[in-house]
Amino acid sequence: MAILAVAVVPVVSHFIILATRHIPLGLQLNVLGLFKLGFVTVSALTHWGIYTALLASFALTLRPGKEPLITAMARRMHGLTPELAAYTRKVTIAWSLFCAMQLSLSVLLFWFAPLPVWSCFVNILDIPMVVLMFAAEYAVRLRCLRDPPRHSLAAIIAMVTQFFPDSHAPALADVAKPDA
Repeated sequence: MAILAVAVVPVVSHFIILATRHIPLGLQLNVLGLFKLGFVTVSALTHWGIYTALLASFALTLRPGKEPLITAMARRMHGLTPELAAYTRKVTIAWSLFCAMQLSLSVLLFWFAPLPVWSCFVNILDIPMVVLMFAAEYAVRLRCLRDPPRHSLAAIIAMVTQFFPDSHAPALADVAKPDA
C-alpha cells in the first residue's frame, strides 16, 4: 500500500497542478486561488523538507570525527574493510551532493520556471532520479570494489528501519528474514 501511495500521490499532485494552471497563484481572495496556493505550498514544503532532512542526515556525518552515514550502515550490515570504508565515505558524499542538487534545482525551478515544469520535476521525475542514483551507485560499487557486498532490498530496508524505530520497524525487519 505504501509503495502504491509513493507512486500514485505524486502523479495525482502533478495532475492537480496541471489542471489548475489557469488559476492564478496568488493571494487573491477566491477559493480556487487559495486552494492552489495551499496545494502548491504543501507540495513545495514537503519536497524541500524531505531533501533538507536527507542532506543534513548525510552531510552532517561527514564532519571531522564523525562516521559517514553509509559507512555506519555498511559496518552494521557486514563489517568494514579499509577499502569499503573509503568507498562508503565517497558514497555518503555522493548522496549529499545528490540531495543538494535536488533541493537547489527544485527551488530554482519553483522561482524561475513555469509551475508545471517545477511540478514535473518534483512529482514525476523525483522518484526515477532516486532510483537512477541507486542504480548508478550499485554499478560503481560493482566496478570499484574487489568483493562488493550484495544485499537484498528487504535486508537494506530492515537495517534502515533499525535507525528509525517506530511501531512499523518489527514488521519491516521481518521482511528481511528468510522463511524457515
